[in-house]
Parts: sequence; C-alpha cells; structure tokens
Amino acid sequence: MSSTPANTHRHDDAGTLDVDMPLPIVRSPMLDHRGQLVAYELLFHREELGVDAEATLMRRLLAAITDGGMGQLVRGNRAFVRLSRDLLMEQTDVLAQHPRLGIIVDPVSIADVDLVPRLQQLADRGCALMLDLCELDAKAERPYGNLEPLLAMATWVRLDAGAIDAKALALRSAELHARGLNVIAGFVDDPEIYSRCENLPVQGIQGRYLLLPEQFDLPVLTASRLNLLRLMKALQENNPGPVELGEIIREDAVLSYKLLGCVNSAYFALPRQLKSIQQAAIFFGVARMRNWIYTMALGGMDDRPPELLRAALIRAHMCEKLSQDMPVHFRDMAFMAGLLSLLDTLMCAPMTFLLSHLPLAPEIHEALVENRGPFAVPLRQIYLWEAGELGATDTQPQDIERMSAIYLESTQWADQVYNFANRQAY
Repeated sequence: MSSTPANTHRHDDAGTLDVDMPLPIVRSPMLDHRGQLVAYELLFHREELGVDAEATLMRRLLAAITDGGMGQLVRGNRAFVRLSRDLLMEQTDVLAQHPRLGIIVDPVSIADVDLVPRLQQLADRGCALMLDLCELDAKAERPYGNLEPLLAMATWVRLDAGAIDAKALALRSAELHARGLNVIAGFVDDPEIYSRCENLPVQGIQGRYLLLPEQFDLPVLTASRLNLLRLMKALQENNPGPVELGEIIREDAVLSYKLLGCVNSAYFALPRQLKSIQQAAIFFGVARMRNWIYTMALGGMDDRPPELLRAALIRAHMCEKLSQDMPVHFRDMAFMAGLLSLLDTLMCAPMTFLLSHLPLAPEIHEALVENRGPFAVPLRQIYLWEAGELGATDTQPQDIERMSAIYLESTQWADQVYNFANRQAY
C-alpha cells in the first residue's frame, strides 16, 4: 500500500468527509493468555467528524468490508467493529456475508424495537455479536437486568476490567463463561489490572497493558536478549560501513536469510536481486540497512506477543513517515526512535538501562528517555493515535487524514516485514 498524500483529501466547510479519504482507523488487539491474537477491535477517530462525516465514514467502512480491504487490514482474522444504527438496519444482508466480521452491540440497543430483530437476524446467520457491558454499573449486584435477549443472541461479551474490583470481575467472568459466552476483559491498561485477569476464564484481554513495560527491581536479561543487545550495540559502534555490516551478522545465517528474503521480496520490487548484506547496504545505504537488521532481529523475538512486535514495526514506519520534512539524516533516526520506543517492553528491562548499553544518537535518547528533541512530537502523535485520542487535541482534520494514510500503510508494511522476520530457514 502506498502512502496517500496529505493534500489528496479534503473536508469541506461543513465538516463533511471526502468519500475517498483513508479510514481513520486503529486496530486494537485482543490476546489470549498465551499472547496470541484472538480478534481485533477496529476503532475510529471520530472526534473531528460531524453528522454528515459520520455517515460518510460508515459508507467508506461498508465499501472496505465488501471489497476486501478490511480483511487485508486484519490479515483475515476476526475483527469486531461498532457500526451505526442506520448501517445495521440497511445492510443486514451484506454484513451477514462476512463471517469474520463481528458487531459490537451496546446495551441501550435493547430499547430499540426495530434494531433488536435485525441483530437477531445477524446472529441467526452466523454473525458474531459482542455485547459490550463496559458501561454497566460496576457495583450492581445484578448488572444485566433486561439484557437477557441480547445475551441470548451474543456469542461474545466484554467487561471493563479496570472499573470492576477483582472479586466482582472474577464472579462476572465465571458466570458469563459458564453460559457459553466468550469473555473479553477490556480496559486492561496497566500491569496491575492484567494480573487480575491472568487466571480468569476469559478468552481475550484487551488494553494498553500490551505496550507497557513490566516493573522489575533489577533487570534480568535472558541469553537471547543479551545477544540481541550485543548485536544492536555492534551495529552502532565505530560507524560500520557495508563490509562491516556484513561481517557483524555473518555468523547469523538465519538473520541474513530473513533479511535478504525480505528486501528481495515482490513487496519492494527491486530492479535486481541482492545476494549479500554488503550489496544490500550499498543499495539501500548503511543507515537504512542497519535499521533493517534491527527490524529483523527485534521482529524475530519468539518469546514476546506477536502483536507487540508488530506494534514496534508500525511505530517505526509511522515515525519515519511523520519525519519526512526533517533533514534526510534524521529520517533513519526517526525510524529507529519509533522502533526502539517499545524496547523496554520487548526486552523486559528499564529503558534507561537498555539505552546505557547502546551508543545511540542523542536525538533518539532524548526522545525515548526525556520526551524531548525532534522525535518527541511524532512519537507523541503516534501514542495518541494508538490510544484513539488524537482528535481530542487541537489536531486539524487534514492531520487526521494524513495520520490515517500513514497508519494504514504502516500496518501493511509491518505485517509484511513481520512475516519475513519469523520465517524459518531451511
């Protein structure tokens, strides 16, 4: 997917949304207890949209569903999305034809006498409905009240794990699980909340916890992580050239195989095949090739959740794209800043400890440790986009459009690169 120029799409004075604008979308993963993907929730940046723009957004979403674009975004995995009432009423047949698409249902729907039968039609035709119970009173003894008809047609439910105390969360999840429902613990936004969910009968856990580092009194790096840290240090020391880069990873045949396989793939459409790391470094430039080695090495970590690794790759690509107006030598550093912004979470060690072992450029260190310097702004934009909060700032509509295009391109790029980083060498 190629990046869409920021000036290609426009909002008019009434705040309506160009039908050709990239979807302002974020995919939020739901992971099982092993860190494997269960489903995505597709979230939309709606804050800048008026009534007309909301309708256009839903039409764009429907088009993406019917033409296969949505499946490409989620790689064929199950995805849940909250749709407008009009879309649910008018497009029941279309939605029912996409079995990997699930619909999020709000409890207030129970009062809509016309909508409930349509939801039942979707459920009868195999569409997965997720009843979102996050807005219910966290202290209520019988929180489901008149929701039994919705619970009967739903196959998934979501609880707000951050708002319910540990005892109530355990009781509710057990009760709902016993009814045959797939339970998602939502709003798991810190390690403490995650610890409440680890041993519960839930099928998925969703929240910001995935991107946050665990807290350790003393960092303890496994042998594989120490080796990775040594590789990263070697790539930064003494300003290695093409020959030196080849020498650094010469002993790692698997890494070389993955790296050359990726750069020679049809995705990049090179004019000729590159047969060595040295050739690749000459073709792409040393700085870019060094970033690629980092990417393959971090993306190939097999003891961390795949969605965490993908998030690091998405950040790297987004940060690079958001830094296009900076001097050329800053763009490669921007990629590195985005990639390493999750280094503490990936390596299970404090960021200051890890960076003390890496001779990185001061600009990268400032961004990751002190939240200042040239890369602090694009990283903050990325964090807000991930959280679905960019529209809550003074961001302009054209910035939402630009971020939409960059995010969609970055997710496809990250999925492609992750596949190569996890290839098996035979």
